Amino acid sequence: MSDKDNKTTAEVHDVHNNPGEWSLASVLPDTGTPWYKQRHLLLLNLGMIIPYLSSTTNGYDGSMLNGLQSMSQWQHFFGSPTGTRLGSLSNGVIFGQILAFPVAPWLCDHTGRRFPIFIGSALLVVGAVLQCAAQNYAMFLASRMVIGFGGLIAVEASPMLVSELAYPTHRSVLVGYYNNLWYLGALLAAWVTYGTYFMGPDASWAWRIPSLLQGLFPLVQVIFIYLLPESPRYLVQKDRYDEARKVLTKYHAGGDENSSLVDFEMKEIILQIQTAKSVSSTGYREFLSTRGNMHRLFIIIAVPCMMQLSGNGLIAYYLHLILNSIGFTSDPQQLRINGGLTVFNLGVSVILASFMEIVGRRRLFLFSTVGMLCCYVIWTILSAVNEQRGFHDTSLGTGVIVMIFMYQLFYNAGLNGPPWVYVTEVLPTHLRAKGTNIMQIASTCVILFNGYANPVAMDAISWKYYIVYCCVIAVEIALVYFGFPETKGHSLEEVALIFDGEEAFGEVSEKQTPAEV
Repeated sequence: MSDKDNKTTAEVHDVHNNPGEWSLASVLPDTGTPWYKQRHLLLLNLGMIIPYLSSTTNGYDGSMLNGLQSMSQWQHFFGSPTGTRLGSLSNGVIFGQILAFPVAPWLCDHTGRRFPIFIGSALLVVGAVLQCAAQNYAMFLASRMVIGFGGLIAVEASPMLVSELAYPTHRSVLVGYYNNLWYLGALLAAWVTYGTYFMGPDASWAWRIPSLLQGLFPLVQVIFIYLLPESPRYLVQKDRYDEARKVLTKYHAGGDENSSLVDFEMKEIILQIQTAKSVSSTGYREFLSTRGNMHRLFIIIAVPCMMQLSGNGLIAYYLHLILNSIGFTSDPQQLRINGGLTVFNLGVSVILASFMEIVGRRRLFLFSTVGMLCCYVIWTILSAVNEQRGFHDTSLGTGVIVMIFMYQLFYNAGLNGPPWVYVTEVLPTHLRAKGTNIMQIASTCVILFNGYANPVAMDAISWKYYIVYCCVIAVEIALVYFGFPETKGHSLEEVALIFDGEEAFGEVSEKQTPAEV
């Protein structure tokens, strides 16, 4: 057994037997210098932009399809699809994601976090080119399936890399920003489609240009992803301790090989992962093996359902149907509203994410769901009265638009930034890839429902469909209140204590090397 193995084993045993010394706050360096003036932290945080672009591409897709539906050029080229035919185009991405479900967690567990982002982004570039070149409905649908397949692989790995690589005190805000960058893509798509709309009534490039630009951000990821280091937690999981320590030393301690913070992080990561290895097979059935894991399973299913089933699917993919229902039917008018909404969302979401560590996750979830319910109730009432008056009272339609903006404010507070922070926190390293996959499966099931049910229901019963979402959001408030514990102020490994108690860290023998534990 080498000296390094002895050192690592001693560190692990020391953490287990000295819990009173187990405090992140006690090992954080007090440099007195803001993080943006410390080169290693500045480079690390700027590097997070690369995985962020997975979320940006995802946002671009939703907003682009919204914009295309408001373009007469796209409608004429594809025969003005409605109902299930329109739903299939929205769900084309979902069909591709379904095919990627078995692949994504395997890649994350066996190749790390960077390679899935690379290969997923490369497939997104291919899909964007095919989408731009589409000659008919079938080809456009097939291209969206390619986009969905590559997109899911990149999206699963990206927040994991951010969470596992981030400086401890920056993690919640950095992961919170991840989903907020969805709106950057949405903003760009909204205004690109608005601009290309004026190319002419018969110009197919009016919709082909936005389709091609969807491959821009993935191309940037393909080129630059390997400038970021691999996740130290993945490296420890693969028994590559020296590499993990080098990453933490360089990016968390600025090269200080005697850093107490790095020692603490290594001890914590090793102990949590080795304990998990000694008692688990890291299969999906492990989510049913303990009460703590079943609680985790509840959360990672509930959170994506809330993200997609709170009425936001109507705004994300069928805003033009909402605007039609309140009398705003002009193409340029709809495109301007879509663009303005994305600008508002981006600004609000970034501001709110900055307060995540101050307010906490649970409070933001409650604030969000209660606020959304209030907005949806008022939105429903205004839409009903507007229809009864034959859409002649423009102030009522304007009131609905105001409620849409207010709804987005509350949605962004709790269901845009916090979900990825919360899910990556509650999942231990050895289950993070599979748990994220379960989250994506749950999200996909709800999006699939939204893709087919929303346009059909809006065509059939118009504003009355909003009542369904009022009921759903009311249920969500109860789920958060009774089932979501607070995780604020804990490291990724310390959160395990909330769900598993002292069983989160088992005994580690002094006589065993890290590889043997």
